Amino acid sequence: MRGAKVKSKSGRRPPVKVKSGPELPLLPIAVGGILVVLAIVLIIIAVANNNKANKPGQATAAGIPCDVGEQTQVHYHAALQILYQGTPVSLPNDTGRLTTCFYWLHMHAESPGVIHIESPRNRTFTLGDFFAVWAASKGTPEPLDSRHVGQTTLTGDQQLVVYVDLGDGKGAQLNTGDPAKIQLKAHEVITLEIAPPTVSPPPTFLFQAGL
Repeated sequence: MRGAKVKSKSGRRPPVKVKSGPELPLLPIAVGGILVVLAIVLIIIAVANNNKANKPGQATAAGIPCDVGEQTQVHYHAALQILYQGTPVSLPNDTGRLTTCFYWLHMHAESPGVIHIESPRNRTFTLGDFFAVWAASKGTPEPLDSRHVGQTTLTGDQQLVVYVDLGDGKGAQLNTGDPAKIQLKAHEVITLEIAPPTVSPPPTFLFQAGL
């Protein structure tokens, strides 16, 4: 009969074929994803290490750590004066002293120029140690030698003149050795003069009562 549908012998319609797109290569995608994640992790680690390295107060300086609290088993004070062409230079009064920790060598605002030596053990501390702490706590280079006093570099016509007054009644004595090796002692006054001119004798330093 015209228009009649012819059924298959089984009486079932043939299955419909579904067209599929091209198959995605899963292995390269997975490997690429892993590499991206690894790169992100490495960047995070690098940034964290860089921030840690540049953050003041985190590193040990000259074998001196930055402790959470002040140490008082060994406790004495020395003074440092720096003169630039005869004019006194103000020292950072928070050197070695951060909001989170204290180096064994540090300064306080209420006693300008005084190095507080507060250590849990008896050891020799030098002026070079203090400059190392200065550098670590500020995150800036602070060298000390015959041509450098902190961030000041002496010019060709300048010289470093060093005086040390041990508080023994002899007054300030000229020191011609390495300034970084000067040992810090109780009530000692160290004067670093970037000359000319040379101020001789150097200014008198008076320790506050109780220091």
